[in-house]
Amino acid sequence: MPRRDPAQPTAGGDGGGRAWQLASRLIGEGVVVAAIVGWWLLSLTMPEFILPGPALVAAQMWQIFSDPAYLVHVATSSVRVVIAVVIALLVGSLLAFLPRWLPITEVIVHERIKPLLNSFPSVGWAILAIIWFGPSNATIAFIMVMILIPFCLVNVSEGLKEIDAEILEMARSFTRRRTSVLFKITLPLLAPYLMAALRIAYGVGWKIALVAELFGSESGMGFLLQQAQSVADATTVFATCFAIVIIFWIGEKLIIDPLSRTFSHNPAAPANGA
Repeated sequence: MPRRDPAQPTAGGDGGGRAWQLASRLIGEGVVVAAIVGWWLLSLTMPEFILPGPALVAAQMWQIFSDPAYLVHVATSSVRVVIAVVIALLVGSLLAFLPRWLPITEVIVHERIKPLLNSFPSVGWAILAIIWFGPSNATIAFIMVMILIPFCLVNVSEGLKEIDAEILEMARSFTRRRTSVLFKITLPLLAPYLMAALRIAYGVGWKIALVAELFGSESGMGFLLQQAQSVADATTVFATCFAIVIIFWIGEKLIIDPLSRTFSHNPAAPANGA
């Protein structure tokens, strides 16, 4: 009698997995529906300027995504986040690689720069940027980049620690070109950590963008929040915050997730059956 491969899923097991996924999905969606219903019921007991109802917020969100005057602010914030994340990832990665290239910088990077960037208050960067640059795009970029750099630096540094030194030594025995080792060995092995840094920086970047724009900008979604706060427009505050959630989700699904699937495969992992 042929023996069943234990790795091969049974029909019942596969059906049970699908049922579990369906139940998990239903619970997740049910929580969202319950939260919206609870929000709506609570809004009936409060004035609109304190807690607007879901319908009013949804209508304002539609205006944010359809009115050209609002779309300018959406595009401005989106571009700022993308640019700040890219710059922070590049600078943080360069700082992480620096001790590899110049071992004498090990102490200055990991015992001086990293603790400073990790502990320096975000509000401090914002105030300094206003003093140095005034209200401008440079202010927003500086605030966001300085706050995001430590997230990238820590992730890439940890990734470099996990790379097997023997693999790098073997690669150097085949070629003396450091660029070949970097692009063909080091970066592919480091890809999961780079993608983790990118994902974290992208998420934190949107949180920082609003605060930075509140301090030093006359455009962007943070500016919309500032205007809404000045006239006690809670509907626009809610709509802007939920619009950012949607923009973040779209960026994650259309850009971050595909990049993660493409570059986060660990080439050093053993293949099935090896």
